[in-house]
Amino acid sequence: QVQLVESGGGLVQAGGSLRLSCAASGRTFSRYAMGWFRQAPGKEREFVAAIGRSSIVIYYEDSVKGRFTISRDNAKNTVYLQMNSLKPEDTAVYYCAGRVGIGKDPREVDYWGQGTQVTVSS
Repeated sequence: QVQLVESGGGLVQAGGSLRLSCAASGRTFSRYAMGWFRQAPGKEREFVAAIGRSSIVIYYEDSVKGRFTISRDNAKNTVYLQMNSLKPEDTAVYYCAGRVGIGKDPREVDYWGQGTQVTVSS
């Protein structure tokens, strides 16, 4: 069992930056690929970024490429999402996710965090 707790969300102006963190419980963190998803009001949960167990394989959703950076620290059981050049369309609840193999499908996620709100004002 893995528990995920996100932090770092908030209100920021367009063009600003935020860094999300996701702390995982348990000693099996390094066995899981980790990812970030987001869900805006009235929309389905969508993939944002994913990172493999050893940080070699990384995926990004096209709209965040060049602006967001996912990373992980297995010694600290933590995954991060650095978000730069934020846009109003990035406004959503951001969820941390863990799964056995790296992927983009939210239906295949094994563990979810509770979510953290990111609001970007224009």
